[in-house]
Amino acid sequence: MKKILIGTHNKGKFKEIAYLISKKYKKISPTTLKIKSPAETGKTFIANSRLKAKFFSKHVDYPVISDDSGLCIKSLGNKPGVHSARLAKNKGGFKKAMKYILKRMKNKKKRSATFVCSLSFKSPQKRVVNVVGKIEGTISKKIQGNHGFGYDPIFIPNFENKTFGEISYYKKIKIDHRFEAFKKLKKKIKTL
Repeated sequence: MKKILIGTHNKGKFKEIAYLISKKYKKISPTTLKIKSPAETGKTFIANSRLKAKFFSKHVDYPVISDDSGLCIKSLGNKPGVHSARLAKNKGGFKKAMKYILKRMKNKKKRSATFVCSLSFKSPQKRVVNVVGKIEGTISKKIQGNHGFGYDPIFIPNFENKTFGEISYYKKIKIDHRFEAFKKLKKKIKTL
């Protein structure tokens, strides 16, 4: 069986990406191999997912797929953006980070936001392949639903009237920004 390393320590991301990749691959986590994550020093989602793909590929002799994703809120200057995970870490978890965002958005009429995902794929001895998927939506007035992970409970995609946190798990996996990126990657890497 072919192996692939999914370069993330985020259990939610690992589960989603593993679900999307073909069953002919054995999905390996960096946690299993006791590999720590590199510092995310990139200024863009692509820079960070590339950085992670290159870093993890130094530790294994099979393909690596890595993700960098986040929530860009227009009225907050597209923040938290690439600092989405860091904001949660600094605030003591995603629930507190969501409360912080909702507080900052309290009097804002314009609530549009974009969920962005950059996926990078690296095969041994080959160049990194990058793709970006996006989903447009709005920020809800309160935290709604307990499905998904991260900022899912405050993001309502434009084609729905529920947050990602309220949509059933397997439906959400097939409509979110990670899925949009994966579809593009699959066109470039046919084996996935």
